[in-house]
Amino acid sequence: MTSLVKSVGTIGGLTMVSRIFGFARDMLLSRILGAGGVADAWQLAFQLPNIFRRLFAEGAFAAAFVPLFNERMAADGKQNEARAFADAVLAVLIPILIVFSALLLIVMPWIMGMFASDALRADGPKFDLAVAMARIAFPYLALMSVATLFAAILNSLSRFAAAAAAPILLNICLIAALLLGLFTGDGGEEAKAATGLYLAISVSLSGLFQLAWLYYWIRRSGFRPTLRRPRLTAQVREMGRLILPAVFGAGVYQISRFVDLFFIAMLPDKSITYLAMADRLNQLPLGIIGIALGTAILPALSRFVAQGDRDGAFRLQSNAVELAMLLTVPAAVALFVAGRAITSAFYVGGQYSVADGLATGAVVGGLVVGLPAYVLVKVLVPNFFARKDTRTPVWTAAVSLLINIVLNLLLIPQLGLVGLALAGSIAAWCNVVMLYAILHRKDLFRLTGRVAGRIARIILAAAAMAAALHYAIPLAGDAFIGGVFERIVALIALVAAGAIIFFGCAVLLGVVNRGTIGQLGRRTL
Repeated sequence: MTSLVKSVGTIGGLTMVSRIFGFARDMLLSRILGAGGVADAWQLAFQLPNIFRRLFAEGAFAAAFVPLFNERMAADGKQNEARAFADAVLAVLIPILIVFSALLLIVMPWIMGMFASDALRADGPKFDLAVAMARIAFPYLALMSVATLFAAILNSLSRFAAAAAAPILLNICLIAALLLGLFTGDGGEEAKAATGLYLAISVSLSGLFQLAWLYYWIRRSGFRPTLRRPRLTAQVREMGRLILPAVFGAGVYQISRFVDLFFIAMLPDKSITYLAMADRLNQLPLGIIGIALGTAILPALSRFVAQGDRDGAFRLQSNAVELAMLLTVPAAVALFVAGRAITSAFYVGGQYSVADGLATGAVVGGLVVGLPAYVLVKVLVPNFFARKDTRTPVWTAAVSLLINIVLNLLLIPQLGLVGLALAGSIAAWCNVVMLYAILHRKDLFRLTGRVAGRIARIILAAAAMAAALHYAIPLAGDAFIGGVFERIVALIALVAAGAIIFFGCAVLLGVVNRGTIGQLGRRTL
């Protein structure tokens, strides 16, 4: 558990810095662009390359590459073979990315037409702006896909910091673009359109900066990537067989985002902005905890499997599940109870109204119901990938995606955008149940009575926190939509009260000890 806490603390701490910059970005975005119109056009234009990037970078590529790379690194004297494997993958990856990006740029108007809302399609200039922004931002996908190869190598070497810090550059570039738009525009529609173009340019620039950053650190680690003539070697073909199903198995969350975009097109104006702003709050714990755990556990599991250490793999999986629940359950409960207060404090102001803030908070409630499930998927799926089994997660993801679509059809007419968020959450829990049942049946992992008991006590501590926050939030009155100082004080008090109550109860219930909390906090800081 100690080494896992250290790795998660390192990755999670740097991811937290990135998410803080992301909050600053979205706070500026809400005030400058508001919701609807140019804001909706920008969110759709940014979602397309970003979803592809998350699908590839956070799921499929690492799932296929890391076990094969570690297999070669684990054998004595085979580091040269690992380097040759990485170069061979890079040589094939680059032309694929060039062709794929070129095709997407050509058909971008058709893709935007498929996902755009009726209001956006009806507004010709704004639709053209959305297409232009998407085309300008799309090179980000190719740049970040190459950067993903470098990040996967660094993570395989247990050097997590550089890759975890890279997304900070994206948010810095976006903030710079927003500030440029703020200081050069007058708040009118033309100024908003110009700001949207600045944002699109900054996205592609950030991809270039992140690639350069990771290239520097991979050279510091002793690897020197070399461009070679593309060849479909046996090793590359093996990775290809793994990566295609992994796109679906590891990326169910991102694929569900594509499904969401399709259904959002049928909802009223502003819906895509509300979902994007709400997802920022959901992505904070998901990124800090889920990505950190998934990134840390896959190389370690791969090494245990390569060494034939069944007990080590079982123990690591148990620790990861327990740590995931310890960190996500209180986060999900707190966001569910305090979602409207938090979204009002962060986003309301300028072009973003109080009604926009409350609507965003309602969507947060639907999203965070599935937060522990999304993290558990990232924790359980590596158990399959470490054994080069990318097919099983594909089938469970396919079933959960089908459930998601059916639930969208049932819930959206009744609950609107909140129903869409809730449908994805329920589908994610179905995926968790299926993955665990298969691991249990194959005797690869099962919850022990000790771990199950600790999870039950985590839920009990979170319930105590929820009750306290429910009664405490109304005492703040209008502080969450007051001045800057009032909002800061109210948010600090809210977070501090929730953390003290939860971890206090967790200590009393024997879920954690003070040493574990202190160790995780020190690594995160």
